[in-house]
Amino acid sequence: MHFSVERLIKAAAEARENAYAPYSNFKVGAAILTKGHRCYTGCNVENASYGLTCCAERVALFKAVASNERDFTAIALTAGIDQFISPCGACRQVLAEFSPNIEIYMANKNGEYVVRSLAELLPDAFKLAD
Repeated sequence: MHFSVERLIKAAAEARENAYAPYSNFKVGAAILTKGHRCYTGCNVENASYGLTCCAERVALFKAVASNERDFTAIALTAGIDQFISPCGACRQVLAEFSPNIEIYMANKNGEYVVRSLAELLPDAFKLAD
């Protein structure tokens, strides 16, 4: 099944509705696309111990990995606001573990988006020495 950018963004926006963000009230949704054209979604899940919060991007990626997916082509994210949001540093590093060239679609509440490669957002990602 083919996924258009708009469909991926819509999936991210729908996932955002499930976000658990009682502390920041900043709800984020993400949808990650596998090389095999499967889509996995995630939303941010906050915790009273703030460091235990998990971002939408990692939730989507972890769901995919739990389903034995390891190769990703694109991820869309939205916070339902006027601005475009980009993945935090932790999410960038986790994405780099699996797909250092993944395309990142950052959408606003109107479905408009900007796209960047992960390599643009995280040049020289951390890797363990061989």
